[in-house]
Amino acid sequence: MKAVIQKVKRATLYSDGEKYSEIKEGILILLGVNDTDTSATADKMAQKLLKLRIFDDEDGKTNLDIFAAGGEIMLVSNFTLYGNLKGTNRPDFFKAARPEKAEPLYMEVYDKLNAQVHTVSGAFRTYMEIEMLADGPGTYIVEID
Repeated sequence: MKAVIQKVKRATLYSDGEKYSEIKEGILILLGVNDTDTSATADKMAQKLLKLRIFDDEDGKTNLDIFAAGGEIMLVSNFTLYGNLKGTNRPDFFKAARPEKAEPLYMEVYDKLNAQVHTVSGAFRTYMEIEMLADGPGTYIVEID
């Protein structure tokens, strides 16, 4: 499982042209599910995301987690994170999980996050547009095997 985390001042997600979800300050997470991922992987990813200390404390140091920062989470499924461009200009997605496997694992991560922090989702298997105001920008990549 792979995640790209972007600190945001706000983010709004549109699905098929309609407003679907939004958050204020927090993190936008693009989540890719690998074909070898399991429920254990989903659990490890959720726990890692909740523990990230990527928000500034009163001294301007990245020292606070999402709880201490009082932030929200937007979790968006993104199979293209497993697009392989090595040796080619057109990505292959052989390592990305098929939708019937990816969606339940994505939902496991979502449920674990939402149980502890206000979390909104993207719309699985739809065309999405995301408007965001990046904070920092603070962008991080987490990969769990």
